[in-house]
Amino acid sequence: MTERTSRTVLLRGGAVYSPADPFATAMLVEGEQVAWVGSDGAAEAYARTADEIVELDGALVTPAFVDAHAHATATGLALTGLDLTGTPSLAAALAAVTAFTAREQPGGVLIGHGWDETGWPEGRPPTLAELDAAAGGAAVYLSRTDVHSALATTALRALTDGLAERPGFHPEGPLTRDAHHAVRATALARLTPAQRRHAQRAALARAAELGIGALHECAGPEISSEQDLTALLELAAEGDGPEVFGYWGELAERGGVETARRLGAVGAGGDLFVDGALGSHTACLHHDYADAAHTGASYLSAAQVADHVAACTEAGLQAGFHAIGDAAVAAVLDGVRAAGDRVGADRVRALRHRVEHAEALDDKTVAAFAELGLTASVQPAFDAAWGGPDGMYVQRLGAERAAALNPFAALLRSGVPLAFGSDAPVTPLDPWGTVRAAAFHRTPEHRISVRAAFTAHTRGGWRAVGRDQDGVLVPGAVASYAIWAATDLVVQAPDDRVAGWSTDPRSGTPGLPDLTPGHPLPTCLRTVVRGRTVHLAEAGCGAETGAEASTATGAEASTATGAEASTETG
Repeated sequence: MTERTSRTVLLRGGAVYSPADPFATAMLVEGEQVAWVGSDGAAEAYARTADEIVELDGALVTPAFVDAHAHATATGLALTGLDLTGTPSLAAALAAVTAFTAREQPGGVLIGHGWDETGWPEGRPPTLAELDAAAGGAAVYLSRTDVHSALATTALRALTDGLAERPGFHPEGPLTRDAHHAVRATALARLTPAQRRHAQRAALARAAELGIGALHECAGPEISSEQDLTALLELAAEGDGPEVFGYWGELAERGGVETARRLGAVGAGGDLFVDGALGSHTACLHHDYADAAHTGASYLSAAQVADHVAACTEAGLQAGFHAIGDAAVAAVLDGVRAAGDRVGADRVRALRHRVEHAEALDDKTVAAFAELGLTASVQPAFDAAWGGPDGMYVQRLGAERAAALNPFAALLRSGVPLAFGSDAPVTPLDPWGTVRAAAFHRTPEHRISVRAAFTAHTRGGWRAVGRDQDGVLVPGAVASYAIWAATDLVVQAPDDRVAGWSTDPRSGTPGLPDLTPGHPLPTCLRTVVRGRTVHLAEAGCGAETGAEASTATGAEASTATGAEASTETG
């Protein structure tokens, strides 16, 4: 485990994004906490005693991001294995499968992710025969982009007991529902501990490179395994990357509360499925899909939600549910309200139970979120990927229902706490891209300011785990921050309905990078978690230590980079 230190680090000569001082250019860190923020001039008082001085050379310092919904092992497998995200056609996807299976060692199960037939000219996924031919007889599992259906070769299907009798089985096409859960479990069970650790390391390293200081891992018996979550929490505890907060998605009636406690999870929720996903036609709707004569899949009733929330509340543990379709969201709201009637509405609200994704909301359901004290753990990149007049949402729901999805502005106006995440590998780890997606939502009425979106992706993630004091750079807060090479800082509002004073420098509103589509996103120079550097770019911010730090000029200090600087920053 990385040694904890009590070193004092002074950062100066940049822009520090802090509500304590909107014009701050310097920050002092003592051990794991922010000790002070202020001006370069005032920072001189700390320079002679600091163990390290980081010369920012105009760089921006912000709180580190929190990804409030991720799947580390699956993300790492996509990063290191077969990633079909963005594959332009069915033919190209099959060619990628052939190339992948040819270069991998025979035996075991090969895992890939990311195919999406809605953008292919063929307009369909491969048949089982086509997939078997491309895989050359290998056992292959390929999750769809939403991870709510998957392709599985004959060899993998043969390894899964009772597959043909499970709901969601299809003899030729993608598997959904229980059939998908079963074949996924078969595939993941054949990962070796070394393969799992390699994938998890890759995911955490990628997060650190992007300025992410914490992840909420949404685990559960239908999405990963106890062993997977335990291994990830143990890896994170070594202290070389982002912090990880685990959620275990299993009903209390099946032992979920006890299992969550035993595994060290912070909640019995996350991917506790009330329904599936729109792309796989498994999100549960009140009315039929526009392109299918059914309403999707319902996995939990309002009564089961109520029982789970009541049990979690009695145990003092946060509950949470995956709910995307309007009928699924309604079941969650009915269940949470019933639990409040049973154990006390104030007790239920106090735990800030979560709803993951929460896409199909109207004004009534938004108001219910606020009434019940629910946290909306949402993914703006979903809208960027599937929204718009030609997107998957319109294909599945039609234009009117699609335009109502992901109403971030309405949630924010109603006082519903927002926590932003990626659901990686469903959409990539990409925090600034996520903030941009919320600020430039494809439906203009759902847009929020960059500042509000940034808060949802930093402080919102901490609030979602009950850590209200963190996610901001103020004295006493945890020193988890990122340093960015960024262009001019601005205050971006979603449209002219926002009061003019909010964009006036005289208001004292700190600026953030210009995220207008087409502009380059900021580059992370350094990521620090609890005072420990977990990522340092090759051309990162310079540092000097000890007595040298007290006299180093900006030009001299900025030359200490790479491996040399990494040994100086703990």
